[in-house]
Amino acid sequence: MPVPLKLKVGRQAEQAPEEEPREKLAVVAVRAPRHREAWFADATFRSLVIACAISLLIIVVLIVFQLVRQSSLSLHKFGFKFLTTSMWNPVTGEFGALPFIYGTIVTSILALLIAVPLSLGTALFLTELCPPFLRRVLGTIVELLAAIPSVIYGLWGIFVLVPVLRIYIEPWLQRNLGWTGLFSGAPYGVGLLAAGIVLAIMVLPITASISREVILAVPRSQREAVLALGATRWEVLRIGVLRNARVGILGAIILGLGRAVGETMAVTMVIGNSATIPNSLLAPGNTLASVVALEFTEAVENIHLSSLIELALVLFVITLIMNALARFLVWSVTGGATSRTLA
Repeated sequence: MPVPLKLKVGRQAEQAPEEEPREKLAVVAVRAPRHREAWFADATFRSLVIACAISLLIIVVLIVFQLVRQSSLSLHKFGFKFLTTSMWNPVTGEFGALPFIYGTIVTSILALLIAVPLSLGTALFLTELCPPFLRRVLGTIVELLAAIPSVIYGLWGIFVLVPVLRIYIEPWLQRNLGWTGLFSGAPYGVGLLAAGIVLAIMVLPITASISREVILAVPRSQREAVLALGATRWEVLRIGVLRNARVGILGAIILGLGRAVGETMAVTMVIGNSATIPNSLLAPGNTLASVVALEFTEAVENIHLSSLIELALVLFVITLIMNALARFLVWSVTGGATSRTLA
């Protein structure tokens, strides 16, 4: 009797090593296709992401290449003098970008001087002082202002803002602040001041909305810590809120500046369209974007068209310089912690 038992055990012992490899092979056979599918999906996703990143660089390079190529005639004829000359005469073929660079910088700075305090005050009111039943309504209204087309702002500027400036505001500025030299000349209504105000209204909702989201992201513990030290409401906002949200607010201002520099239609309708350097904020002027939009369809000479495209190239370079300066400001505020710029 013991012998069959030993044989049975021996057979089982001999069969066991043969069954385990078959099970392992079955598991490997099932898992291998899944592993290949996962590897193929990862490789495809990685390739798509890399292609998207490279496509952005290619688009920028193509834009620069086309701008330089199409403006080569103006670049060879005028050279660097194109940036320092104030003459713009399509009849004689003399072109200079200085009046338009000046108009772009002045209107953008004026828009920021008006819009930044208003947008920051709006963001602080909505997040810290506004009653709850008004907060959502006012916040929605501010966000909807950013969706209004620029031509609507331009029409509002022509029919509402320009008459008010010509009849009431500009004469008052001449009487009281004319000694500064910034508000001299005839009160036309159209000019750098009107363009700056329209740009400020267009920049305000973007800057206010982003600043509001940044302020809401500041932890409540920061406010409570300052209140625990016996601070006033203003000190809470200044120390506990604005100090922690300064990087995000700076980013909001940069985005507003980007829209102010590149705005075309609304500025064209209220700036007066003069190809000279204005001697005051009340005088008509022009910007790089507005003159390109205004004269591009009228350019019949090759040198005129090439000069307009070179203006677009100058605007592109100014935008890059402003972005570089903005990055430097963010770096100076954060102490080099660039990873916190979007915090």
